[in-house]
Amino acid sequence: MAMLKRDGVRIHYEFHRAESDQAPVMLLSHGYSASSAMWQAQIEPMRARCHILTWDMRGHGASDSPDDPEQYSEAHTVADMAALLDSCGAERALIGGLSLGGYMSLAFQRRHPDRCLGLLLFDTGPGYKSDSARSGWNATALAQARALESRGFAALSEGAEVRAAGHRSAQGLAHAARGMLAQVDDRVIRSLPEIKAPTLVLVGENDAPFRVPSEYMASRIPNAQLVVLPGAGHAANIDQPFAFTHAVLSFIDELTP
Repeated sequence: MAMLKRDGVRIHYEFHRAESDQAPVMLLSHGYSASSAMWQAQIEPMRARCHILTWDMRGHGASDSPDDPEQYSEAHTVADMAALLDSCGAERALIGGLSLGGYMSLAFQRRHPDRCLGLLLFDTGPGYKSDSARSGWNATALAQARALESRGFAALSEGAEVRAAGHRSAQGLAHAARGMLAQVDDRVIRSLPEIKAPTLVLVGENDAPFRVPSEYMASRIPNAQLVVLPGAGHAANIDQPFAFTHAVLSFIDELTP
Protein backbone atom coordinates (compact mmCIF):
# COMPACT_ATOMS: atom_id res chain seq x y z
CA MET A 1 0.00 0.00 0.00
CA ALA A 2 1.62 3.25 -1.17
CA MET A 3 1.38 6.43 0.89
CA LEU A 4 2.16 10.02 -0.10
CA LYS A 5 2.90 12.24 2.89
CA ARG A 6 1.94 15.91 2.61
CA ASP A 7 2.45 18.18 5.61
CA GLY A 8 2.02 15.25 7.97
CA VAL A 9 -1.08 13.83 6.23
CA ARG A 10 -0.71 10.43 4.59
CA ILE A 11 -2.59 9.96 1.31
CA HIS A 12 -3.17 6.39 0.16
CA TYR A 13 -2.77 5.71 -3.56
CA GLU A 14 -2.17 2.90 -6.02
CA PHE A 15 -0.33 3.23 -9.32
CA HIS A 16 -1.12 0.50 -11.84
CA ARG A 17 1.31 0.52 -14.73
CA ALA A 18 0.23 0.02 -18.32
CA GLU A 19 1.80 -2.42 -20.73
CA SER A 20 3.62 0.46 -22.44
CA ASP A 21 5.76 2.99 -20.60
CA GLN A 22 4.60 5.59 -23.16
CA ALA A 23 0.94 5.24 -22.16
CA PRO A 24 -0.72 8.29 -20.58
CA VAL A 25 -1.56 8.45 -16.90
CA MET A 26 -5.19 8.53 -15.81
CA LEU A 27 -5.93 9.94 -12.35
CA LEU A 28 -9.29 8.66 -11.04
CA SER A 29 -10.93 10.31 -8.03
CA HIS A 30 -13.81 8.69 -6.14
CA GLY A 31 -17.07 10.14 -4.88
CA TYR A 32 -17.88 11.36 -1.40
CA SER A 33 -17.97 8.49 1.14
CA ALA A 34 -16.54 6.09 -1.46
CA SER A 35 -12.84 5.23 -1.95
CA SER A 36 -10.39 4.04 -4.57
CA ALA A 37 -11.92 0.57 -4.20
CA MET A 38 -14.80 1.70 -6.41
CA TRP A 39 -12.53 1.57 -9.49
CA GLN A 40 -11.50 -2.07 -9.04
CA ALA A 41 -13.37 -3.36 -12.11
CA GLN A 42 -11.80 -0.71 -14.36
CA ILE A 43 -8.14 -1.20 -13.51
CA GLU A 44 -7.26 -4.29 -15.52
CA PRO A 45 -9.11 -3.44 -18.75
CA MET A 46 -7.92 0.17 -18.73
CA ARG A 47 -4.29 -0.77 -18.13
CA ALA A 48 -4.21 -1.81 -21.77
CA ARG A 49 -4.24 1.92 -22.64
CA CYS A 50 -3.23 3.89 -19.53
CA HIS A 51 -1.29 3.92 -16.33
CA ILE A 52 -4.05 4.07 -13.70
CA LEU A 53 -3.59 6.20 -10.58
CA THR A 54 -6.29 5.82 -7.92
CA TRP A 55 -6.34 7.34 -4.45
CA ASP A 56 -8.34 7.95 -1.29
CA MET A 57 -9.22 11.54 -0.46
CA ARG A 58 -8.59 12.89 3.03
CA GLY A 59 -10.98 11.33 5.52
CA HIS A 60 -11.73 8.43 3.16
CA GLY A 61 -10.59 4.83 2.83
CA ALA A 62 -7.02 4.20 3.94
CA SER A 63 -5.91 7.84 3.87
CA ASP A 64 -5.46 9.82 7.06
CA SER A 65 -8.30 11.68 8.76
CA PRO A 66 -6.68 14.74 10.34
CA ASP A 67 -8.30 16.09 13.50
CA ASP A 68 -8.04 19.66 12.23
CA PRO A 69 -11.09 20.49 10.06
CA GLU A 70 -9.01 23.11 8.22
CA GLN A 71 -7.11 20.22 6.59
CA TYR A 72 -10.17 19.40 4.46
CA SER A 73 -10.91 21.68 1.51
CA GLU A 74 -11.12 21.93 -2.27
CA ALA A 75 -7.69 23.57 -2.29
CA HIS A 76 -6.11 20.77 -0.24
CA THR A 77 -7.73 18.17 -2.51
CA VAL A 78 -6.46 19.79 -5.70
CA ALA A 79 -2.99 20.08 -4.18
CA ASP A 80 -3.10 16.41 -3.21
CA MET A 81 -3.96 15.50 -6.81
CA ALA A 82 -1.06 17.53 -8.17
CA ALA A 83 1.34 15.97 -5.66
CA LEU A 84 0.18 12.48 -6.61
CA LEU A 85 0.89 13.17 -10.28
CA ASP A 86 4.32 14.52 -9.31
CA SER A 87 5.06 11.39 -7.28
CA CYS A 88 4.37 9.24 -10.34
CA GLY A 89 6.38 11.45 -12.69
CA ALA A 90 3.35 12.59 -14.68
CA GLU A 91 3.53 16.18 -15.87
CA ARG A 92 0.20 15.77 -17.69
CA ALA A 93 -2.59 13.25 -17.27
CA LEU A 94 -6.17 12.35 -18.02
CA ILE A 95 -8.07 13.73 -15.02
CA GLY A 96 -11.29 11.97 -14.11
CA GLY A 97 -13.67 11.28 -11.28
CA LEU A 98 -17.17 10.40 -10.19
CA SER A 99 -19.50 12.70 -8.26
CA LEU A 100 -17.31 14.66 -5.78
CA GLY A 101 -14.31 13.27 -7.68
CA GLY A 102 -15.66 14.76 -10.88
CA TYR A 103 -16.19 18.15 -9.25
CA MET A 104 -12.63 18.04 -7.89
CA SER A 105 -11.41 17.14 -11.39
CA LEU A 106 -13.03 20.33 -12.66
CA ALA A 107 -11.43 22.26 -9.81
CA PHE A 108 -8.06 20.71 -10.69
CA GLN A 109 -8.49 21.70 -14.33
CA ARG A 110 -9.27 25.25 -13.32
CA ARG A 111 -6.08 25.43 -11.24
CA HIS A 112 -3.82 23.36 -13.55
CA PRO A 113 -5.21 23.47 -17.12
CA ASP A 114 -1.75 22.76 -18.56
CA ARG A 115 -1.63 19.40 -16.76
CA CYS A 116 -4.88 18.04 -18.27
CA LEU A 117 -4.65 15.82 -21.34
CA GLY A 118 -8.38 15.31 -21.06
CA LEU A 119 -11.24 15.43 -18.58
CA LEU A 120 -13.53 12.55 -17.63
CA LEU A 121 -16.58 13.67 -15.66
CA PHE A 122 -18.76 10.85 -14.36
CA ASP A 123 -22.16 11.32 -12.67
CA THR A 124 -21.18 14.73 -11.38
CA GLY A 125 -22.06 18.40 -11.51
CA PRO A 126 -20.16 21.69 -11.74
CA GLY A 127 -21.66 23.39 -8.69
CA TYR A 128 -24.05 26.32 -8.67
CA LYS A 129 -24.18 29.91 -9.90
CA SER A 130 -27.11 30.62 -7.61
CA ASP A 131 -26.27 31.35 -3.97
CA SER A 132 -29.59 29.87 -2.83
CA ALA A 133 -29.06 26.62 -4.75
CA ARG A 134 -25.54 26.34 -3.35
CA SER A 135 -26.88 26.94 0.15
CA GLY A 136 -29.35 24.10 -0.31
CA TRP A 137 -26.55 21.75 -1.39
CA ASN A 138 -24.42 22.84 1.55
CA ALA A 139 -27.28 22.29 4.00
CA THR A 140 -27.43 18.67 2.84
CA ALA A 141 -23.65 18.30 3.23
CA LEU A 142 -23.74 19.73 6.75
CA ALA A 143 -26.65 17.46 7.68
CA GLN A 144 -24.57 14.49 6.51
CA ALA A 145 -21.69 15.66 8.70
CA ARG A 146 -23.91 15.91 11.77
CA ALA A 147 -25.41 12.47 11.08
CA LEU A 148 -21.95 10.90 10.87
CA GLU A 149 -20.98 12.50 14.16
CA SER A 150 -24.11 11.24 15.91
CA ARG A 151 -24.60 7.83 14.25
CA GLY A 152 -21.17 6.93 12.88
CA PHE A 153 -20.91 4.82 9.74
CA ALA A 154 -24.59 3.87 10.08
CA ALA A 155 -25.32 7.30 8.56
CA LEU A 156 -23.77 6.32 5.23
CA SER A 157 -25.81 5.27 2.22
CA GLU A 158 -26.06 1.69 0.99
CA GLY A 159 -24.54 2.39 -2.42
CA ALA A 160 -22.16 -0.25 -3.75
CA GLU A 161 -19.31 2.25 -3.97
CA VAL A 162 -19.82 3.16 -0.29
CA ARG A 163 -20.05 -0.44 0.96
CA ALA A 164 -16.68 -1.24 -0.62
CA ALA A 165 -14.88 1.82 0.76
CA GLY A 166 -13.28 0.49 3.95
CA HIS A 167 -13.35 3.78 5.87
CA ARG A 168 -11.53 4.18 9.18
CA SER A 169 -13.02 7.38 10.63
CA ALA A 170 -16.60 8.65 10.67
CA GLN A 171 -15.28 11.95 12.01
CA GLY A 172 -12.95 12.22 9.02
CA LEU A 173 -15.92 11.79 6.69
CA ALA A 174 -17.81 14.45 8.64
CA HIS A 175 -14.90 16.87 8.24
CA ALA A 176 -14.78 16.02 4.53
CA ALA A 177 -18.50 16.76 4.18
CA ARG A 178 -18.03 20.22 5.68
CA GLY A 179 -14.75 21.07 3.98
CA MET A 180 -14.86 19.25 0.62
CA LEU A 181 -18.45 18.32 -0.22
CA ALA A 182 -19.80 21.75 0.70
CA GLN A 183 -19.01 24.45 -1.85
CA VAL A 184 -17.93 28.02 -1.21
CA ASP A 185 -18.42 29.82 -4.54
CA ASP A 186 -19.27 29.53 -8.25
CA ARG A 187 -15.75 29.60 -9.70
CA VAL A 188 -15.90 26.03 -11.03
CA ILE A 189 -19.19 26.31 -12.91
CA ARG A 190 -18.19 29.66 -14.41
CA SER A 191 -14.93 28.15 -15.70
CA LEU A 192 -16.66 25.63 -17.99
CA PRO A 193 -16.50 27.72 -21.22
CA GLU A 194 -12.75 28.21 -20.68
CA ILE A 195 -11.92 24.48 -20.64
CA LYS A 196 -9.73 23.55 -23.58
CA ALA A 197 -9.14 19.88 -22.73
CA PRO A 198 -11.21 17.30 -24.61
CA THR A 199 -13.91 16.17 -22.18
CA LEU A 200 -16.07 13.10 -21.72
CA VAL A 201 -19.24 13.70 -19.70
CA LEU A 202 -20.81 10.37 -18.73
CA VAL A 203 -23.93 9.86 -16.64
CA GLY A 204 -26.09 6.89 -15.75
CA GLU A 205 -29.51 6.84 -17.40
CA ASN A 206 -31.14 6.42 -13.98
CA ASP A 207 -29.03 9.00 -12.14
CA ALA A 208 -31.82 11.58 -12.13
CA PRO A 209 -30.12 14.23 -9.94
CA PHE A 210 -27.13 14.43 -12.29
CA ARG A 211 -28.73 14.11 -15.74
CA VAL A 212 -29.43 17.85 -16.09
CA PRO A 213 -26.02 18.92 -14.66
CA SER A 214 -24.33 16.53 -17.10
CA GLU A 215 -26.23 17.94 -20.06
CA TYR A 216 -25.37 21.44 -18.87
CA MET A 217 -21.64 20.66 -18.67
CA ALA A 218 -21.65 19.03 -22.10
CA SER A 219 -23.30 22.13 -23.56
CA ARG A 220 -20.92 24.61 -21.91
CA ILE A 221 -17.55 22.88 -22.27
CA PRO A 222 -16.34 23.61 -25.83
CA ASN A 223 -14.88 20.21 -26.71
CA ALA A 224 -17.17 17.87 -24.76
CA GLN A 225 -19.14 14.78 -25.63
CA LEU A 226 -22.02 13.39 -23.58
CA VAL A 227 -22.64 9.68 -22.99
CA VAL A 228 -25.79 8.49 -21.19
CA LEU A 229 -25.21 4.95 -19.98
CA PRO A 230 -28.35 2.75 -20.20
CA GLY A 231 -29.26 0.81 -17.08
CA ALA A 232 -26.84 2.69 -14.81
CA GLY A 233 -27.49 4.78 -11.72
CA HIS A 234 -25.15 7.09 -9.84
CA ALA A 235 -22.25 4.64 -9.66
CA ALA A 236 -22.25 4.06 -13.42
CA ASN A 237 -18.89 2.28 -13.43
CA ILE A 238 -20.21 -0.32 -10.96
CA ASP A 239 -23.72 -0.66 -12.38
CA GLN A 240 -22.54 -1.14 -15.99
CA PRO A 241 -18.79 -1.83 -15.80
CA PHE A 242 -18.31 -3.14 -19.34
CA ALA A 243 -20.27 -0.34 -21.04
CA PHE A 244 -18.57 2.23 -18.81
CA THR A 245 -15.09 0.97 -19.62
CA HIS A 246 -15.88 0.79 -23.33
CA ALA A 247 -17.05 4.42 -23.35
CA VAL A 248 -13.93 5.61 -21.52
CA LEU A 249 -11.51 3.62 -23.68
CA SER A 250 -13.23 4.83 -26.86
CA PHE A 251 -12.74 8.41 -25.68
CA ILE A 252 -9.08 7.75 -24.86
CA ASP A 253 -8.51 6.13 -28.25
CA GLU A 254 -9.69 9.35 -29.91
CA LEU A 255 -7.12 11.31 -27.91
CA THR A 256 -4.16 8.95 -28.13
CA PRO A 257 -4.42 6.85 -31.30
